[in-house]
Amino acid sequence: MKIIAMIPARYNASRFPGKLLKDLGGKSVIVRTYESALQTNLFDEVYVVTDSDVIFKEIEKVGGKVIMSKKEHDCGSDRIAEAVEHMDVDIVINVQGDEPFIDKLSLEKLIEAFKLDAKREIDLASLKVQMKAKEEIENPNNVKVITDVNDFAIYFSRSVIPYHRDQSLSATYFKHKGVYAFRKEALMDFYNTPMTPLEAVEKIEAIRYLEVGKKIKMIETTVESIGIDTPEDLEKALKLFEDDV
Repeated sequence: MKIIAMIPARYNASRFPGKLLKDLGGKSVIVRTYESALQTNLFDEVYVVTDSDVIFKEIEKVGGKVIMSKKEHDCGSDRIAEAVEHMDVDIVINVQGDEPFIDKLSLEKLIEAFKLDAKREIDLASLKVQMKAKEEIENPNNVKVITDVNDFAIYFSRSVIPYHRDQSLSATYFKHKGVYAFRKEALMDFYNTPMTPLEAVEKIEAIRYLEVGKKIKMIETTVESIGIDTPEDLEKALKLFEDDV
């Protein structure tokens, strides 16, 4: 299998514009993320795909592989699909551009799921992490996921699912981490399908895959993402980077 990583990189992030070009220990956030993906040695190739001339030049400057989006896109899956449409690849991993501290172990688990999938039942694989704090479970910014007994996703929601009606039983809650591994054909089907009704209501792109009948294998991880969504997150990331050096 040919496995590549794609790092979608928008300049105008709504909560923290220009965050991918902020300095993180002498290099920009997007360059740190790109280099971290390379250093995992999990991928045949690593690309950044962007709508920004500035980000394009930033990756080009360090000798990295970067692709300019030709169209406007509402989500990372669409941006990646446009980039890989004419590539000869089997599995595409979506690596978040604002997460420079890449969790290699979780990425290995995603790739392994496809290698063990002799019947080709898996269209996508993604990650989930257990939540225990009430405020975290009730936060609509945390997308919840429920699965069947084989860990295939049944539904994603910003609401609390499952609803804990029978208090005599324990309930377990999982947050969806937006790291995806796609079979190329599933990604292209997504790209060629208009936004679906439940996806539009919830504003969760993973739902489109379910609505068109794709199977998403959910893999549990205990590692929380370290994303950079705010200036405060950048300060925390800088401290973590300095501690690691």
